[in-house]
Amino acid sequence: MGHFLQVYTLFFYVLSLVNSNYLTEGLRNIQPVNNIEDYSININSKVISHFAHNVITSRAVNRANISKDAFFNVALPKSAFITKFSMIINGVMYAGKINKKGVEIASGHIDIPVRIDNINGEMFTFTVNLLSQSEVTFELVYEEMLKPQFDKYKMSIRVWQETLPKNFQIKVDIYEPQGISFLDAQASFLKNDMQTAMNKSFSGEKGHVSFKYTRDQEHVRAENLTTLLNDDFIVTYDINRESARNIQIAKGYFVQFFAPIKLTGIPKIIIYVIDTGVSNLYLEQIKESLLTLLTDTTKYDYINFIWFHRYTEVWKDSFVKATPKNIEKAKKFVRAITVHGYISIHDPLLKAVELLNKAHLSKEVPERSVSLINLLTDNIYEEKPTIILQNVKKVIQGKYILNCLHYHVGKDYTFYEKLAFENSGVTQRNHLWPYAQLQMGNFLREKATLTLLDIEMHYPENATAALTQSNFKHYFEGDEIVVAGRLTENDLNSFIVDVNAEGANKSLKYTESATLQEQDSVQKQQEHNYGDFIERLWAYLTIQQLLEKSSRPYTDQSERENLTEQALKLSLKYNFVNALTSLIVTMPATTLIVEKLSEGDIYQDVPVLYDDDIYQDIPVLYDDDIYQDIPVLYGADADPHFVINVPHKKDALCFNIQEKPGVVLNLIKDQELGIAVNAELIGNKKTDNNVISNETYFGRLGIVNREKRLKIEVTTQMITILNGDDTEMFTWGEITSVSKEGFNLVINKKKNVTVSFGKGAKFIIILHEVWKKHPLHRDFLGFYTLDDHNFSAGVHGLLGQFFHGIDYKIFDVHKSDNIEKPDAKMLVKNKLLTVTRGTQKDYRKDPRNGSKVPCWFVHSNGEGLIDGSKKDYIVPDIFSIA
Repeated sequence: MGHFLQVYTLFFYVLSLVNSNYLTEGLRNIQPVNNIEDYSININSKVISHFAHNVITSRAVNRANISKDAFFNVALPKSAFITKFSMIINGVMYAGKINKKGVEIASGHIDIPVRIDNINGEMFTFTVNLLSQSEVTFELVYEEMLKPQFDKYKMSIRVWQETLPKNFQIKVDIYEPQGISFLDAQASFLKNDMQTAMNKSFSGEKGHVSFKYTRDQEHVRAENLTTLLNDDFIVTYDINRESARNIQIAKGYFVQFFAPIKLTGIPKIIIYVIDTGVSNLYLEQIKESLLTLLTDTTKYDYINFIWFHRYTEVWKDSFVKATPKNIEKAKKFVRAITVHGYISIHDPLLKAVELLNKAHLSKEVPERSVSLINLLTDNIYEEKPTIILQNVKKVIQGKYILNCLHYHVGKDYTFYEKLAFENSGVTQRNHLWPYAQLQMGNFLREKATLTLLDIEMHYPENATAALTQSNFKHYFEGDEIVVAGRLTENDLNSFIVDVNAEGANKSLKYTESATLQEQDSVQKQQEHNYGDFIERLWAYLTIQQLLEKSSRPYTDQSERENLTEQALKLSLKYNFVNALTSLIVTMPATTLIVEKLSEGDIYQDVPVLYDDDIYQDIPVLYDDDIYQDIPVLYGADADPHFVINVPHKKDALCFNIQEKPGVVLNLIKDQELGIAVNAELIGNKKTDNNVISNETYFGRLGIVNREKRLKIEVTTQMITILNGDDTEMFTWGEITSVSKEGFNLVINKKKNVTVSFGKGAKFIIILHEVWKKHPLHRDFLGFYTLDDHNFSAGVHGLLGQFFHGIDYKIFDVHKSDNIEKPDAKMLVKNKLLTVTRGTQKDYRKDPRNGSKVPCWFVHSNGEGLIDGSKKDYIVPDIFSIA
């Protein structure tokens, strides 16, 4: 089994003669400039057991006769912690100090953020104005725990130097206690005599790579002085995987690296959810990457595809095993995918979960397996992100892993991060060629072969403390589990760790051990590198895990504050710049702050580009002025007519439900809150010729709150409150209110009753009175929801299912038999319906005449718009909630 070292990138510039617009315009099209000389650049990396300590030093001189700005920019991995920054100007040092973020500083400060790079990572940005004939030396230090990837450890140093400095040097020292078995280094700019500038060697536990180049080494033509060093400098190595030295102990701390070798694979059940409402360029990249992924799919796995555009479509009704024959069929399907229009990710994700649930319930996939949903989308605007987060998490229920690959630079990326994070997955932003295909392939392929489940690391309780995470849900081939902690016994002679895990076919147990005597030589060899390596590694891992736990949405406020306080205390002790701390550099009359920002903050002003071709067939039908008077409502009244407001469309949908008198319809049902609203239908009076009108109305309403043991019955004569064993009855002729904890009812004489349960669940019931001797009509009720934001993601019912929003597209508007009511096609819930433009009435303000609400009318009892059919909403009585 191979090991990998996570790629980390140094994207480095020292620039001059660039105005302040550089920071906002980004790093593209930067031209080399005269007058400031990039005198030297040194990149020095020391890697001990995958923990990298990196020092970047740059010296620049202003040769001009006026002051110029010098820029220092380094691309860092997102997981890196800056530990030090300083600069020396004309022999005077200005050292950065790490403080709690938000600490007050002197006036006149400038905020310099660590900006997100446009490829992968974070951009450290710093600038200083140099007087004529002045020089500056920048030094940045950062540390990072490098995680394994693919077949080898690989360290990639991005060299993007716009002008060749006088002296340029990269030096990498590697120390691996398990022994180094292979080492190499390459860069495409190493041509001709530049190859002689490279040195590489390894022996036993140590490896060394260096690249040193100066202008004096070669007569470089003037036209080659620009973009001469513009590529990745890649160091690749492997270790002796049979070595047992995976536990290291030094100065009261330990770290263990656990990576079992060559185990039988556990099946992965993979469903790819593919957004085809992307540009042709992105779709081609998605297809190429998927073809590569299918080639690399293991024989243990099962696959399926969902692709979504105007509809959600499924490749197969069930998952298929990744046999060579099925892989070829899958590739044929992928090659045939074409670009279509937009649809929300909500329904496709729920469909993916539905397919996985069905597969596991019917046992068409192995029980001992892991299920993955891999979402590939460039969706830049989700109208109901909160609803999507709630619903997806609710249906997944922690059973499956959701990974998100997202295109486009925009603040909505944080939504996809949260979506994956809440469902045990990870998110990655992809970019245009040449990076997108490589990134997507890496993102999914590094989790190729699953070999262990439910890994538990057991350490001696009386000898260890302050452990980092020691239980893990999954282990993929090529991964490496790292656990660190403190030792509490000074006279400990041996250190034994028990590892329990579930394999493909049986439970497994490992025992790892180390003696302190064996660790003495390791400690001595490490001390000459950089201090207490194991202690800093423990602090690094602990801080990262504390920050991750504190950001989980289900962590309560008191626990979040405790986790944050612990992380801040360690960050200040070990000098780490992260989400809780700032690096402050104080100079005469100026204080500069360096801190991390979220991607949403950074990209909030970046314009989003659309592919017009995708949306050209979805016309804009109406001017906003037409709908400016549409009220916010979800209501059912009269025959009964159901009206669903769609605020983001500035429009409404409507439908009727036709059923027989005596039928009880469920309007709202929220099992999680224990709230339900049901309505019984009544009909008109019999006519003289004994013909019964087919019109129906609400004659009786029932509202139940299971948690409060509360039932409310509203008829056209009485309002009855059943509170446990107590009963209160009121007539419509009263003006009164009833208030209890979390409940309020107000009767507005002969007009309406409002009912609310705390904040976020409020209804109004309208009384419609007709002439008592009317030959046909009876008194009836109307029902409207005034506030619905407190309902759970699982709320349903004829009205409740729309509380968290509905999306649709209208097109092909054309004349109907009624010139005032045009017909159109509506795409909703992956169904194509014929709808008619019309109006319904809202009787809240005027119970007699009502006010007109323009809406798209869905025929046939709302079929296609509502979930299921009207029969699914018939319940036994007005207090039904089951």
